[in-house]
Amino acid sequence: MPRTVRDVVFVDGVRTPFGKAGGMYANTRADDLVVRCIRELLRRNPQLPPDRVDEVAVAATTQIGDQGLTIGRTAALLAGLPKTVPGYAVDRMCAGAMTAVTTVASGIAMGAYDVAIAGGVEHMGRHPMGEGVDPNPRIIAEQLVDPSALVMGSTAENLHDREPGITKERADRFALASQHKVAKAYANGKVQPDLVSIATRDPETGWGLATVDEAPRPDTSLDKLGTLKTPFRPHGKVTAGNAAGLNDGATAAIVAAEDVARELGLPIAMRLVTYAFAGVEPEVMGYGPIPSTEKALRLAGLSIADIGLFELNEAFAVQVLAFCDHFGLADDDPRINPWGGAIAVGHPLASSGIRLMTQLARHFAERPDVRYGLTAMCIGIGMGGTVIWENPAWEGK
Repeated sequence: MPRTVRDVVFVDGVRTPFGKAGGMYANTRADDLVVRCIRELLRRNPQLPPDRVDEVAVAATTQIGDQGLTIGRTAALLAGLPKTVPGYAVDRMCAGAMTAVTTVASGIAMGAYDVAIAGGVEHMGRHPMGEGVDPNPRIIAEQLVDPSALVMGSTAENLHDREPGITKERADRFALASQHKVAKAYANGKVQPDLVSIATRDPETGWGLATVDEAPRPDTSLDKLGTLKTPFRPHGKVTAGNAAGLNDGATAAIVAAEDVARELGLPIAMRLVTYAFAGVEPEVMGYGPIPSTEKALRLAGLSIADIGLFELNEAFAVQVLAFCDHFGLADDDPRINPWGGAIAVGHPLASSGIRLMTQLARHFAERPDVRYGLTAMCIGIGMGGTVIWENPAWEGK
């Protein structure tokens, strides 16, 4: 039977404040973080009947403990969705939430779902990256990858080797700009509308409330950044200052068929154009967003000049700068991460893709002059992911 592909829209997205690994969420369960996000989405969108949610996909990189047990299903139950709503877990390392969105979007496009919730969570304080994994020794023994491919910071140093024009000072300058942009966005009230407050508990000080990101360092300077150690290589270029930290946090979003969103009176924040994932040499993981973006642009029939806004995950400054160099973008291009990025706010692995999308949706609402934007990120073990979105408020239509 022939099928008509339906338009898919991003309705709404939220996130917890991101904490430092083992910081303000040290005594908070990972699943409770994403459950709180799902509940907030339902509260913010009362016109969505819970029984109209057809699927819940939640990503986690380390699917163990309170991030295991098919977390999409358990989170749906804990969030109060009807027991008839199914759920599943997703893992594509850093692009887990991005993949949750693209996977449910594909189901919506072909008619399997009308409305879905996608999310991501990572509690790196409880579950350090790599906990419980057992890489097949043949990966290294048969020289399928260099041993450095399994250490993300080392892959960033490798990328610096490939791109000698990206100096440590240049990476530090980009990192400092990210800190300043996040501070300005907070001061202007841009970040807060999509943050979900989280009750926290400390055995010594009692209960608290997380309302802002824990990691930003707006008081840093180039001089301070220049003094930081390079833990992945003696006299290297990657430091804690020009890379995202280890973080705890969660995100969630509502994705729907455009006709169903209109039927239910749901907001339409972005329209999905296309998406693409690509593989690269695992040793230079940060190069991944370049071929994934080239592929997505090709699928969409667009060029980089058509993209008016970029939300690029700042796993490492060198990764974003390599992207800029490849596509001929300036380091300080105002279209790139206008409110800063992961170097300042943090990168709780599988959750970050939806943070990028939620932020892009906010930009679209303020920029009717921009038609297309993209979210992109590098992915561990040598991949990249890119999603291209259209602004429904574009004034040129």
